[in-house]
Amino acid sequence: MLALYFLFPHGETEEITAAPSDLIMAETPQPIETPTLNNETLPVEQTQSEKILIEIKGQVEKPGVFELPAESRLHMAVDLAGGFLPDADALSLNLAMKLTDEMSIYVPKIGETTVSLPPVVASPSTAAGSAAEGAGLVNINTADETGLMTLPGIGPSKAAAIIAYREENGPFITIDALKDVTGIGDKTYEQLQDSITAN
Repeated sequence: MLALYFLFPHGETEEITAAPSDLIMAETPQPIETPTLNNETLPVEQTQSEKILIEIKGQVEKPGVFELPAESRLHMAVDLAGGFLPDADALSLNLAMKLTDEMSIYVPKIGETTVSLPPVVASPSTAAGSAAEGAGLVNINTADETGLMTLPGIGPSKAAAIIAYREENGPFITIDALKDVTGIGDKTYEQLQDSITAN
């Protein structure tokens, strides 16, 4: 009886205590790997730089209207126009000047600046403000189309004719020479002679 008492109780407890530990080991869940999100950002496309349109004329190989990136400099416009002609007055220009949209650039001949013809005319809003000089007189050699149309009897067609004349024949030496422009007769000249200057 004593032998049975010592054998059976101890064996059962070993089996009973062993079973839960084995069960726990068997049922312990293995860690599940969770996929990590790849947070790589896609490269953002750079927006194209803004473009501006400028006009360059005068003593360059290929005058015309050119498209350039914003913040371009004058020397880039000259390069697009084929460079200076031999008689161009390059010293009168600031080749490092920044260009703006609608800017018109005139490259004069050597000595041409002595007749007050500016080598660079800015955009229409700026040029119109600088067209009037002295006692409210409009300089027919420097005023743009908008400035010329402030004169009595001058509309868009006559203003364009004045600009075309001075581009083909050079600046007006005197205000009387304005009568050589097609469409400007004595009556028109009498209306505006007190409002203009060629100096």
